Amino acid sequence: MSTVVLDPTNEAAPAHRERVTRPDSLDGLTVGLLDISKPRGDRFLNRLEERLTERGLRVERYSKPTFTKPAPVDLRHEIATKCDVVIEALAD
Repeated sequence: MSTVVLDPTNEAAPAHRERVTRPDSLDGLTVGLLDISKPRGDRFLNRLEERLTERGLRVERYSKPTFTKPAPVDLRHEIATKCDVVIEALAD
């Protein structure tokens, strides 16, 4: 199945990206939680972090400087090198 994902940052044509296979389990993986800096996103991630750490998972927290722009390259690199999976908070 093919999925088209549109980039909201003014792309001229949709970029083709293959879906990444989801892991069968989170056991032994590092979960990154990315707060995009929208109001109340931190509440969702705080609760999620509690639940994940209760399960014995390692959690790393990150935050974008602003929700109006893509995450800075250095932040994306840090997340990509330290985390196996990422959950992004999109709350208002």
